[in-house]
Amino acid sequence: MTLELQLVLGLLLVAIAMFALGKPRMDAVALLMMALLPLTGVIDMDDALAGFSDPSVVLIAALFVVGEGLVRTGVAQRLGDWLLSRAASSETRLIILLMVVVAGVGAVMSSTAVVAIFIPIVLRIARSTGISPGRLMMPLSFAALHSGMLTLIATAPNLVVNSELLRRGHAGFQLFGITPFGLPLLAIGIAYLLVALRWIEKPARAGGTVRIRPFLSEWIDKYELADREHRLRVVASSPMVGRTLQELDLRGASGVNIIAIERSGRFANHVLSPQPTTQVEEGDVLFLDLATEVDLEALRLRLGLEPLSLSGAYFSDQSQDIGMVEVMIPPDSRFIGKTIVEAKIRSQYGLHVVGLRRGHTSLGKALLETRLRLGDTLLLAGRWRQIRRVQSRGEELIVLDLPAEYEEVIAAPGRAPHALLALGVMIVLMLAGVVTNVLAALIACLLMGLTRCITLDSAYRSIHWQSIMLIVGMLPFALALQRTGGVELAANALLGLAGEAGPRTILAALFVITVLMGLFISNTATAVLMAPVAMGVAEAMNASPYPFAMTVAIAASCAFMTPVSSPVNTLIVGPGDYRFSDFLKIGAPYTVIALAISVALIPWLLPL
Repeated sequence: MTLELQLVLGLLLVAIAMFALGKPRMDAVALLMMALLPLTGVIDMDDALAGFSDPSVVLIAALFVVGEGLVRTGVAQRLGDWLLSRAASSETRLIILLMVVVAGVGAVMSSTAVVAIFIPIVLRIARSTGISPGRLMMPLSFAALHSGMLTLIATAPNLVVNSELLRRGHAGFQLFGITPFGLPLLAIGIAYLLVALRWIEKPARAGGTVRIRPFLSEWIDKYELADREHRLRVVASSPMVGRTLQELDLRGASGVNIIAIERSGRFANHVLSPQPTTQVEEGDVLFLDLATEVDLEALRLRLGLEPLSLSGAYFSDQSQDIGMVEVMIPPDSRFIGKTIVEAKIRSQYGLHVVGLRRGHTSLGKALLETRLRLGDTLLLAGRWRQIRRVQSRGEELIVLDLPAEYEEVIAAPGRAPHALLALGVMIVLMLAGVVTNVLAALIACLLMGLTRCITLDSAYRSIHWQSIMLIVGMLPFALALQRTGGVELAANALLGLAGEAGPRTILAALFVITVLMGLFISNTATAVLMAPVAMGVAEAMNASPYPFAMTVAIAASCAFMTPVSSPVNTLIVGPGDYRFSDFLKIGAPYTVIALAISVALIPWLLPL
């Protein structure tokens, strides 16, 4: 063993130790290794930075953006609603449907992104059904990990292994090349989990619950908003038609707040924020808040308004468009000593003050006449767009809380068909092989941008930069180990370990080593390190590289045994209130099952 190889292995052991300890963060460890490896003289700085231009890294980042488009357009939310309606009252049916849907969605986008998308959906389902989140979070994680075994693009380890095949001059796997192995494992995994979940069933532990935002219905009761809401349509003969809201001055003349206006569009209705210059049109539906005593019938006849039925308390049925935010008056606010009208909060923020609490008392009836004091709590209502602006401007009002419905607001309503079209184009291009996978994903990102499914800001925010930096920082190890003979040494050691037992035993040993490494470091880092070893073993045996590459890909996705093996597991620890031992109880037996199935299937479908 040369000095250079000893230095590289030493750095690798240090990285693994830091990964296991969790200090510093995994991406910081990867960056540290990227800086230290060139100091060994084995690789130069250009080699260390080459990961930033690796197509697999760009593809992973693009897939995060595609996932963000599915979230912003409501595709993911509709899936959650569909799950709830189909499962009815059966927990077993719910778990099966959840795992199938999550695995299906995860097959075409990052599994980490899928879990992040589905955690709030699963929490909402748990609240609605009374099922403990711990009964649903583990199936969510299992399904997301299995999704990595369904398509090439589903998870980073697959792309890492495929990249190693391409780098060595072999043809890569097809988009669905891994599917024949993943589908049987998914089916067995679902059946296994339905039995195994009882092994971790226990009462919730103190301090382990997840904080849940208040619902709009709670605020409606707290601020006594019930029966103040009215929905009225402007008829053709109304004197309001053609006049601006500033000219009408309904609040000053009648004590009426127009919270929002629904207007018919060419293809769908749109909810508008009322502005002083907004001109009223025939057919407009006005969402009114009556904070003072008003003769509604006289007002309706005078203004030519037609009453409409209400299907939700205080417009809660319009929660995709109309929201609320609870704020407090800080010590240095210029609103102190002024009434709501004098403060001109509506003019500044585009939101309406619909509730005022002082201590434990709601001052609904005296809302407009009461002078604001330090510590007063206000409830503002209006479009979500304006509510988001309040969050970024805290000098006059301090945001105390947002409702639970805020988490479910679709940022780009009506754009779901465009997002699905972009996703479909990406999948078709990948299947046809007309362009590379990374170019197909970039085209999908551009299509989502052009159709306004995503914005540049949301695209940048959607990328899980920790995962990207982890991959980029660990990729140079593969090159360093190859140049120093480390890959050949590991391959020979693996062959020696297996002895004369045959190729299936070698595949099993490769599977076990990959899984064991995944106990301490992420599955992505494991794939980066084990893919070259698998290629080296195949070359030493003069065998096809594909069974060995597939073994590493499947084993890297079998990160079931610890919460640190994959970001997918880490994300569900808090919401599911899990301990380290919970993953071991569930994951260890299933990993043995996955090993047996993989060793049986892989040499059969991919001949050695």
